[in-house]
Amino acid sequence: MTTAEVTVDSAAERLDRALAAAMPELSRSRLQVLLRSGSVQGEAGIETDPSRRVRAGERFVVTIPPPEPAEPQGQDIPLDVVFEDDDLIVIDKPAGMVVHPAPGSRDETLVNALIARCGESLSGIGGVRRPGIVHRLDKDTSGLLVVAKNDLAHAALSAQFAARTVRRVYRAAVWGLPEPANGRIEGNIGRSTRDRKKMAILRTGGRPAATRYRVLRSFGRLAAEIECRLETGRTHQ
Repeated sequence: MTTAEVTVDSAAERLDRALAAAMPELSRSRLQVLLRSGSVQGEAGIETDPSRRVRAGERFVVTIPPPEPAEPQGQDIPLDVVFEDDDLIVIDKPAGMVVHPAPGSRDETLVNALIARCGESLSGIGGVRRPGIVHRLDKDTSGLLVVAKNDLAHAALSAQFAARTVRRVYRAAVWGLPEPANGRIEGNIGRSTRDRKKMAILRTGGRPAATRYRVLRSFGRLAAEIECRLETGRTHQ
């Protein structure tokens, strides 16, 4: 159980917002679930209304149940761990590994591997003992993935990615030699009108995407190695 007191700054705020300010280790959505499940005790009894306005000095006792078992199940799959502490783990994902279980890839994913490796160190994302993945890499793309182990780290990472304070840099091999050697590519990405399983640049609809690139080295005019910096994060960008 955790006790939270409403500060002057949070007076007249919604209950869920006031609790989130007093308990930054829990997300607002997680607190809303706890409220509706009767896990928050106020001075007048059980509190269940997240929108109720609070008064300065009010005290609440929040009972946090143990995290639910993770789904899917963990699988003992070797991982290349670049960094790990109580809040984060950074994985160098190999090409060929799917990040999330999905139709056609129900197991042997990065999530399965992380659940097996991290085990009890996962304190629960949204009340479930699972890794908090805030960005993804396509199956055939290798690279670093930062994963949260708890709600506080998950919320902080999500905010940084949303604010675009995290820089993502990719290296790729391309046929031909891009001209100019440095530039910006932009367009709207959405489901292909020819194949709904693929993403494509669309003339109408889709979501804006932009990538800056520069040539690192060329192999005559046959191919080149380029560096790409994403300004947006779209599926298959």
